[in-house]
Amino acid sequence: MTAAMALPTHAQDKDATVSIATDQGERTVPQSPETVVVYDLATIDTLDGLGVAIDGVPAAPYPAHLADYAEDGTAKVGTLFEPDFEAVNALAPDLVITGGRSRSQTEALSDIATTIDMSVDPANYLESAMDRIRALGTIFGKADAANEAIETLQASITALNEEAEGAGKGLIVLTTGNRISAFGPGSRFGVLHTGFGIEAADPGLDTGNHGEAVSHEYIAKTDPDWLFVIDRDAAIGRGSAAALLDNELVRGTKAWTNGRVVYLDAANWYLAGSGLQSMQKSVDQIREALRKGSS
Repeated sequence: MTAAMALPTHAQDKDATVSIATDQGERTVPQSPETVVVYDLATIDTLDGLGVAIDGVPAAPYPAHLADYAEDGTAKVGTLFEPDFEAVNALAPDLVITGGRSRSQTEALSDIATTIDMSVDPANYLESAMDRIRALGTIFGKADAANEAIETLQASITALNEEAEGAGKGLIVLTTGNRISAFGPGSRFGVLHTGFGIEAADPGLDTGNHGEAVSHEYIAKTDPDWLFVIDRDAAIGRGSAAALLDNELVRGTKAWTNGRVVYLDAANWYLAGSGLQSMQKSVDQIREALRKGSS
């Protein structure tokens, strides 16, 4: 699928535009926009990896590799859910980018400047994520860099799939407070199975955005070979899931017994999961975990 195609305009023309695919269909946007506001952390992750400057970002928790955006050096334009429209107006952006948590604000922000929704489709996660990265590369004149990074990522994903074959079945859970939710293929975190090759311990889980609420008993009954944990509270700086899972029922699973409980980098998965850098870091972490768990 072609993610983006330049219209027949001159690269030197300040009014040049490109047509790109977004989550809400084809959109025409400024080419190489000078002032950019981004509300989607995955997009911030990708643009940071491509070396694109961003002028306005939300006040939000950020993964460690994006921590600079939490500082005062970059203008704050509200939160992931609630834009500060006055702050956006003051920046007079050429382009605003939403996605994920901020997608519902796309129309309102369009009253200020060209705004595009770069959300990723959970049911078609990897292809959708790659399309978004290519489109961003096209918009900002970084197509070659984007394609090179995608090639590296795809090679890593291919290697991960090979290493995951025969490694056993996995279950991915998100913990927050005293609650546990499990996610299966086609869900928000289902790329673990559909993209990265880990066989699902329970392929019948709800594909809703919040997963399916489960218990310690469920984990014991499912008895995965691998338990992958996303600690939401750690991602937003509020604690740890270790105590919640240190339960007699969970300790009896094959995953726990064999040292195959993997605490994923929660900020990468929960905050900026489909970003170029976050995906590469996630693939690298799982590959390292599989190596250690099989030794």
